Parts: sequence; C-alpha cells; structure tokens
Amino acid sequence: MQYTEVMVRYGELSTKGKNRKDFIGRLAGNVTRALQDFPEIEIHPKHDRMHIVLNGAPFDKIDQRLKLVFGIQTYSPTIKVEKNLDAIKKASLELMQATFKDGMTFKDGMTFKVNTRRSDHEFEYDTNQLNAMIGDYLFDNMDNLKVKMKKPDLVLRIEVRQDAIYISNQLLHGAGGMPVGTAGRAVMMLSGGIDSPVASYLAMKRGVEIDMVHFFSPPYTTEKALAKAKELTGILANYSGKINFIAVPFTEIQEQIKEKLPEGYLMTIQRRFMLQLADRIRAMRGGLAIFNGESVGQVASQTLESMVAINDVTSTPVLRPVATMDKTEIIKLAEQIGTFDLSIEPFEDCCTIFAPPRPKTKPKLDEARKLENRLDAEGMIQRAIDGMEITPIYPNQKFLDDKAQEDADLL
Repeated sequence: MQYTEVMVRYGELSTKGKNRKDFIGRLAGNVTRALQDFPEIEIHPKHDRMHIVLNGAPFDKIDQRLKLVFGIQTYSPTIKVEKNLDAIKKASLELMQATFKDGMTFKDGMTFKVNTRRSDHEFEYDTNQLNAMIGDYLFDNMDNLKVKMKKPDLVLRIEVRQDAIYISNQLLHGAGGMPVGTAGRAVMMLSGGIDSPVASYLAMKRGVEIDMVHFFSPPYTTEKALAKAKELTGILANYSGKINFIAVPFTEIQEQIKEKLPEGYLMTIQRRFMLQLADRIRAMRGGLAIFNGESVGQVASQTLESMVAINDVTSTPVLRPVATMDKTEIIKLAEQIGTFDLSIEPFEDCCTIFAPPRPKTKPKLDEARKLENRLDAEGMIQRAIDGMEITPIYPNQKFLDDKAQEDADLL
C-alpha cells in the first residue's frame, strides 16, 4: 500500500489567534528544510492542518524527519481517494491488510473501530452510515477482527472533506512545542557537557532560533573537544534544519585571569567574560536573549550568589531552561534527544581547565567587579570577537570522524 500524503495537525498553534498564519508559515518553512532532499514532495499548509503530498516519496524516511520538527502535535500517513463508497471500501481494506502485513498482525481478541468525520456535509452518507458500512465490509473481508467502540487497539479514520476523502489508521505523535523561529533569535552558551545541549533542545522547542556560542582555549583544549561541540550541534540541528556554530577563542582571557587574580574568583571572572562575549555576539546577530545550561546549585558557578555576580555584566535576559531540573532528569532527556553518549566523551573544555580546587560559592559582587577592573577587559573581549569563527552546521553532520581520519592519515 502506497501512502499518498501525510496529514499534519498543529496542536498548540491553534491557540495563537491573529498570529496563527505567521506560525503556520514558519512551520511550513521548517518542514520544507527538514525534507529538502525529497524534491518530489509538495507541502500545502492550510488553516487547520498541513498536507504533505508524497508523490512517491517513502513515508518511512519522511517519518524520521517529521517526528523531530517542533510545532507538530500529531500526523498520519494517509491515502487520498475519490468521494465514492467503492473507493473508500477498497482503500480501507488495502490499508488494513498492508498494515498487518508489515508486522502489526491482529491476534485473537484485538479490536478496531471506524471513526468518520465530515467537513463536507453534502456527501451522500453521514458519519454513522459510513462507520457501519466500512466496519461491516472490513469485518466480512478480514479474519480475527473484533469491534470495540471505546479504546480499541486500532482506529481507522475516514475524513470526508470538500476535495476528497482521506483514510488513515495511524496517529503518530510529533515533537510538539512551537516552530523554531517563532519566538525570535537568541544565543546559546554551549559547552561540551550534558546540560547545555538539553537546554538548547528546550529553547528550540519553545520556538527560539539559536546560534551556538562555544568557547575554546588551545592548546589547553584540543581539536577533538571543538569537534565534539560541533557534532553535538549537528545532533541538535535535526530539530531546526541548521544551526550556526560560533567558536570563540578564550585562551588569552583564561591565562590572564589565572596569572593576575585570586584563585577563588577564577571561575566567577571567567563566567563574567563568557557572558559579556555572548552578549556582544547576541547583539551582532540580532538576538534577543542568552540561553545557557545552568542548573541551580549543581556546581560552584551555579549558586544564586554566583549567578548574581556573573549576571551583573549584562541587562540582557539570561534564560536557563534546565535551572530547576536535577541531574537525573537532565540525563534522561539527553538520552532521549541523542546527545548523552557524545556529551560524556572525555574531551576537556574550557570550563574544566584551570578549575580551582576551592572556588567561591558565594562570591561578592563588588569584589568581582574590582578584580575584573585589574584586567584589560575591553581589549581581550575585542580580540576574542575578532578571532571568532562561524560555521553553519546541518543535521547529523560529523566532525569527530573527520578528525580521527585526519589523525590516521598523519601516521
């Protein structure tokens, strides 16, 4: 059985009132990017749902892409038929038989029902008539079927619309949330750890288009650490189609802090510089906010006192999607979105090098300001900005494998 199209339902977009058209348009653009290597498909966004006409494209491959697109609540692979009873019967039977042939075989006692909806009330049969006629036809032509009206194992859905009739028997759940880009642009401070990729996912789920800002400190951090951060971005790009990765050199700043400032404030001042750099980049990129992966109380720089001393450098909103989650919750979500295994690869990032054994957990704001004033802050920030590199990263793009191959070629 060849599906003719996919019917996409919007979910939360239904609450957006006058902005609904803009949200649907953004979702259509995101779906188009997610399916850009299937040139045969056609995407038709309507006010109540989106139709993706397959034109022979394989649904199983389309399915793998659609399930990651934020803004989709549910979707169904569908067969479009003419508006006559014989066509409905034939397609319904073929769909049910094909579904079972693909491994969803009915066992004795499994149940089904037919659920018809009509937006074309001029069609010659009403919903109850179609339910009964198609149900009887399937019952007569298939073995082991049992009808159950409440909570059946499978529902055959028939939608009678103005242009045609659409038949499906799968209701697949999408990623939910809002289309990426509908909430504006921001920067994400991406480390190589577990938390910031999860925070990135949650930001995109609320419709934020993010640029990744990653700090690297050669020779203390390796090329593999940078490649790891890029590859994490490639996993997250599955949810948005493309993410710009901004690598910011941080060596000079870290060396100056270590050389000239007390050990206990090393982490606080480093984070103040990171936030200032992220804010400069946000302004350059037209962003509205800064996101990071901080979880309250998890490490010394994430106590409330530390956050006050660090946030002092900007009036831009700093949003922390995982702030109230514990580590087990964050790990569970990291495993779900596919970033966990890569996040735990042991490549040092600049947040772990020079880490003092006893960092201040309750740094004083006045002291942090005074210590930072000992440094050429503006000069170092500008040199870091001048040295940053921007790389567009696409879904599942690999960087660690390429680096491993380069290393092997040198041997």
